[in-house]
Formats: sequence, structure tokens, C-alpha cells
Amino acid sequence: MDKSVFFVFFFITSLVGYSQEQFSVFFESNQHTLPPSESKSLQKWILENKESKILSIYGFTDEDGTMQYNDSLSAKRVETVFNWVKNRMKIREDFKKASFGESIQHSKIKAQNRRVIIYYLLPKDLHREAEIMGLKPKEINTAKEAVSFPDKIVVTNFDGTSSEIPLDVKFMETFNVAKAGEKLKLENLNFVLNTFAITKESRSKLYELLLVMQKNANLKISIQGHLCCLAVDRRDLSTQRAKAVKQFLELNGIDSKRMTFKGFGSSMPLFPLPEKTEEERAANRRVEIEVLEN
Repeated sequence: MDKSVFFVFFFITSLVGYSQEQFSVFFESNQHTLPPSESKSLQKWILENKESKILSIYGFTDEDGTMQYNDSLSAKRVETVFNWVKNRMKIREDFKKASFGESIQHSKIKAQNRRVIIYYLLPKDLHREAEIMGLKPKEINTAKEAVSFPDKIVVTNFDGTSSEIPLDVKFMETFNVAKAGEKLKLENLNFVLNTFAITKESRSKLYELLLVMQKNANLKISIQGHLCCLAVDRRDLSTQRAKAVKQFLELNGIDSKRMTFKGFGSSMPLFPLPEKTEEERAANRRVEIEVLEN
């Protein structure tokens, strides 16, 4: 199996947001002030994008330091960049600042994870802002009726390339008739051992769940994480995995009030501990969706 992984951050861009642009600045280890070279880069970008419109700013750190420290550090980095752009550029009224600390990474090179990313629209795309942000009324399903789903989508990767991802239509259609209290397993949403990292082969499940939430406006869910291998979830990985799925949905426009998340550690394994094979471990490293309202 390909050992490369796709972290949750890899999927932040929404399905309808292909025209969103992004610009990054990088920080030194344990610092929240921009180094001179990055300050110049940011200033140059601002001058070149006075007519562009900022949609959101997200901050990240590497894994050095405690989780609490990194959460605070990433928030300070976001605030640093925000102070540069406020009053100098157009910003959406529902502009969102988000900091993720070390919980969402996308590179094995630490320096590349110490970054803040600005998502924005170019002037040529401003007239399509509602469409790009997925806010057109026709995209909101308010009727209680079965909806149809595509069998594939094309998404933009972090490096700017595009990928076609096949989707499990039968799985998505189960939510059309799912009742409150019913649990649906995200069959192929697997995690790399001892991390929040979602494997490359699993990314389609995030998009399937996003489409389900987009097209079933009344659906409310509980996202439930489960762990393999360890009797005690000392790092609370099961909770962090469930939270990562919720963050992906929320950052792609799903109202946080429609979702809760919870980790169960290894208290509810599909296969007894210790597992005998990697297949059993992968099955226990899972996320399930419980329907709360539909």
C-alpha cells in the first residue's frame, strides 16, 4: 500500500471552491512574528491584490511543543497576518480565522507546516463569489425527499494539480432513508497508526460525507471516533480523529450546530484487542456516523 498520507488539511478547499486562490507565509520555529523575508513577501502580495477579497485565514504549526502551546502559537500567527491585511484589503463579512496548531499537518518537512494560509478571490472571480462559496440558494436542499449523488468528483490538490475521485453512491443514498439512532460506518476512512492522518485511499469518504450534509439540510449527526491497538487512549486520538472530520465539514460550510463529535478510545472494537492483522487494526481505527435527526 502507498504509505503517503493525506492529512485533513489537504481537503479544506470546498467542492465548489475551485476558484479560490491561496497565499502562504512561513514562520520560524516557536515564533509568531514574520521574518523579514516573509514580511516583504506578504507586503508585495498585498500591493498586488488590493482588489482581491480575502475569504479566510488559517494557521498551523509543526509538532514541536505541547498541543496547548501549539494551538496558542498558531492563533497568534493568524492574528499577525490578519493585522497586516485588515483595512488594506477587502474581507468577506463572514470572514473566518482558524488556528489548528499541530492537529492538521500536510508535510513531513517541519518548516513547511509553520505557516499561515490566506484564501482569497481574484477580482475576475468576485462576481461568482456566491457560487464559488457554495451559497447559491439552488444548492440548499430544504425538502424532505431523496436526493441524487454524483459517482465522482474532481478536486484541487494542495500542489495545484487536480484529481478525480470516485464516490460510493450507494453509501451516500443510505442517508436518504436513515433514521435517528442509526449508525453508519465510514467503511474506508482509515487512519495512519498513532496519528490523526487519513490515508490517501480514504479521502473519498470525506467528500461523500460532505455531499451528504450539503444535500440533506435537515440531517444532524454525531461523529464518533474509535481506536485500535491500545487499551487506553492516552493521547485521546479517537476524539481528535472525530474532531478532524467535523472540522473538515465545518470549514466547507456545514453548520457546526448540525454536528457533534466524540471519541470512544478502544472500548468498542470491531475486532478483539490485540488485533491479529493490519486489516483488523485498520478496521478498529474507524469513524462512525450516528444519525441524530433526519
